[in-house]
Amino acid sequence: MVILVLIVLGLCLGSFAGATVWRLHQQALPAKKRVASVKDLSITTGRSMCPHCQHTLGVGDLLPLVSWLMLRGRCRYCKQSIGWQEPLMEAGTAVLFVLSYLFWPFAFDGRGLFLLGCWLLAVVGLVALLVYDLRWMLLPNKIVFPLIGLGVVQAVVVCIFFDGGISYALNAAAAVIVAGGIFWLLFQVSDGKWIGGGDVKLGYALGLFLARPSLAFLMLFTASILGVVAALPGLVAKKVTATSRIPFGPFLIVATIVVMLFGQSIVDWYANFVLQLP
Repeated sequence: MVILVLIVLGLCLGSFAGATVWRLHQQALPAKKRVASVKDLSITTGRSMCPHCQHTLGVGDLLPLVSWLMLRGRCRYCKQSIGWQEPLMEAGTAVLFVLSYLFWPFAFDGRGLFLLGCWLLAVVGLVALLVYDLRWMLLPNKIVFPLIGLGVVQAVVVCIFFDGGISYALNAAAAVIVAGGIFWLLFQVSDGKWIGGGDVKLGYALGLFLARPSLAFLMLFTASILGVVAALPGLVAKKVTATSRIPFGPFLIVATIVVMLFGQSIVDWYANFVLQLP
């Protein structure tokens, strides 16, 4: 029953993430290129519409994944293709919700459930950022800043109401310094040529959720490995050069998800096995 609820919730919030990505991109366009007014494109008050014909969508058109399958990936009104992005975001968010529950590294007590709730909300924002950065090489502040705010709320609540105390606060602060501070230094030294300002702010948010410097280090290491592996085929084919721009946000996000669910096990294994080798 819990898994079923998480699937439905993930599909619905994944649909919200997809709509947010589209609306934020439309808002960032010049007025002449937008498909609707800023008011109609509002995340909180705007009505859902077809991106092609701008027809207002009804309830039957908005059932996450189900409507897309029933309509065979096309708008009910103009018959234009809707594309794969939205259903993939919906299904992907649902899968991440279930995996987060199945592999949650904390006990399902009051503190653990609160952390899980914060994490699931963060996953919605991370999915939206991953897609936005992949498509337009930008990490919008309208998603990053709420994530930072959620991370701060998580830290405050754990410290005050779940006996996290000064220890949790110090660990979270150290994780923020590791995850965002290193990027900030790279940004300053290179004048923004090596790393983007969005990656710096995203690092702050990710550090708040990981809340441990060891996990923040592991996240950066994992993201770097993923980035190198992804770039290798392009380097070999000479389609990617040392000066090519590659969005790093998706690697940070994927690495954070892996480290959040399995990071402590990896750290414990490394400490108990690798460090004890003669």
